[in-house]
Amino acid sequence: MSSEARPRSVVLVRLALAVVTAGALLAALLLPWVGGAGLLGRASVPASAALPVELTDDVPGNTRVLAADGSLLTTFYANDRIPVASGQIAPVMKQAMVAIEDARFYQHHGLDVQGTLRALVTNAAAGSVRQGGSTLTQQLVKQTLLQTADTPEERQAATEQTPGRKLREARLALALEETHSKDEILTRYLNTVYFGNGAYGIQSAAQRYFSVEAADLTLPQAAVLAGLVQSPANDNPIINPENAQARRNQVLQRMFDLGVITDRELASVSAQPLAVAPSPGSPNGCIDAVVGGFFCAYLQQYLEQRLGIGQGALEDDGLTIQTTLRPDMQVAGDQAVLKTVPMGDPLAGMYTAVEPGTGHVLAMSINRRYGCGGPECESVVLNTAHSQGGGSTYKVFTAAAALDRGIPASHLITTGNPYVSRVYKENGRPYVVHAYAAADIRTMNMEQALYRSSNTYFVALEDQLGSIEGPVRIAERMGMHFTVDSADEIIAQNRGSFTLGPEPTSPLDLASAYSTLAASGTRCDPTPVTSVLDRDGRPLAGADGSPLVPGDACTPEAVRPAVADTLAQMMRKDVEPGPDPRQTGVAAYVPGHQIAGKTGTSQSNFSISFIGYTPEYSASVMVLNPKGNQDVGGGGSGRCAAIWHDAMLPVLSGQPTAPFPPADPSLAGPPSASGAAAAYGTGADRGAGDEDAGDEEAAN
Repeated sequence: MSSEARPRSVVLVRLALAVVTAGALLAALLLPWVGGAGLLGRASVPASAALPVELTDDVPGNTRVLAADGSLLTTFYANDRIPVASGQIAPVMKQAMVAIEDARFYQHHGLDVQGTLRALVTNAAAGSVRQGGSTLTQQLVKQTLLQTADTPEERQAATEQTPGRKLREARLALALEETHSKDEILTRYLNTVYFGNGAYGIQSAAQRYFSVEAADLTLPQAAVLAGLVQSPANDNPIINPENAQARRNQVLQRMFDLGVITDRELASVSAQPLAVAPSPGSPNGCIDAVVGGFFCAYLQQYLEQRLGIGQGALEDDGLTIQTTLRPDMQVAGDQAVLKTVPMGDPLAGMYTAVEPGTGHVLAMSINRRYGCGGPECESVVLNTAHSQGGGSTYKVFTAAAALDRGIPASHLITTGNPYVSRVYKENGRPYVVHAYAAADIRTMNMEQALYRSSNTYFVALEDQLGSIEGPVRIAERMGMHFTVDSADEIIAQNRGSFTLGPEPTSPLDLASAYSTLAASGTRCDPTPVTSVLDRDGRPLAGADGSPLVPGDACTPEAVRPAVADTLAQMMRKDVEPGPDPRQTGVAAYVPGHQIAGKTGTSQSNFSISFIGYTPEYSASVMVLNPKGNQDVGGGGSGRCAAIWHDAMLPVLSGQPTAPFPPADPSLAGPPSASGAAAAYGTGADRGAGDEDAGDEEAAN
């Protein structure tokens, strides 16, 4: 046989096979109409109500995570898809797709015997796929069932080469054509089909290959994308530009043959070199978040643990999640932390802000990058982790318990240094505490002891309370959680060190607890989300039909307003400049605003803290080594207060803030005769240098 005869014989064999195959398919397709109530007879076409929901629900897109101002933080998806309306797709894109995939789309009713036969013959003769065999409606059915398959069995059923699958697709295509307009079907197809390079749907494809919107696609771009559907990998214009250009020109030729474009357009565009402008596509997950990667991770944990929205729903259900994050506060917090604690430093600096009265988490900053690899990276949300202690920030809980019992802010106590407790024990012996040098003043009232951060005063105040239960319970009511030892265990052991804050502490807990004071005693549980909408824009509902996100979870008067307001006025003296140089939080002060706050330094300087608040904002700052114990140096009055100032300066400077309510006169007024100047423990009982003397809180 000659060399010329061989190709001719191959073509003849292909044509023969195509004719046989087409004939069999034609017989199967015609049988229902010539044989009565056949498999595809009109009586067997499912009603619209019997169509799978995958074919009737809106096409699911990427789950969108929005900041408080509506800007996009990130998306979640298994398939990168951004559904668009018909009017958001360039008409030339629709024309190109119909021309190459289903030229008789507007003439048939879901099945096209003539088109199928022609495609089989054309493709067999060419030795490659030149024209689609199934209608666009059939392809839409197949793609939808395949992309929504949840099990290997469902995926196999959607792709197996059997007459049963073809017949099922045909039946569903007929039903779909009866219930949807041609434009609806074409738009759904363009939003569903895979274009390669990770792009599902025309909008993602337009962005990934050409960095444009689907509405702005040009003729050459539309021809490239229409040509991708049959073989996305082989005709990828980024990886295989020669193949893509040849396929583009096939699409253009087909559009010309059908009278869609002119000969001038065909010649002009076909002669153009292939041009692409790739983009990375949609962000996916918290690692790609525009800002607030750790906030995003906290949100994801919250959605799964509190609302039951897992990874699968995030990736597949096309939700819209409205969060509480304020990008301006997040960016300001990021910059403030990095200014003081550089990226990659072994010490982690954490800034966490919440809104009093709602519990909305506004920002979570840290000198780390979320989810990557390297020394500057971290996957744990340290803003919510209970690691080191909060130091003297816990003195506020003891002060709150005392005020709640009616002991006023002016209550005087005289102590020795060291102070030997008459109530609390450590290792079977009386608990002993030393005064921080700058706070070594023997007689103070509660307000002075709070802003000077006196260790001895507050252990003596615990003595007067008689038990640690009051401070622990009021800390819980304010929003604190104890994860290493429970509140009941701390109370059972009657730990006198509680007021000095050795308990592992979450930065978010501190910001939340102090926000209870900022809101005049109303505690609101921290939340990163205000609403979750389904793909149709309706609030996502739980099993009982109620919205999954019910609203802010607040408890009025978790702390008596008189106590909360009095504490705010007391702690203003820790931050706002005054006559006493011993205040510890002045570095956080922003001129023109009322700010209350408290510093803290844990035992051995393993962590330092500052929590400051206004009536509108509450934010904590902690600096520590999350990998192990390390003396971080200094106290909360230094780096932590400076971070708070730098983070809040642009926020507070741009708006007026309300003043705090006045202190309750009965809690701020002069001491009662019975409570004035009570002298406790002069230190004569034990030597100041006793090795068992506990110095739980080394500084402020």
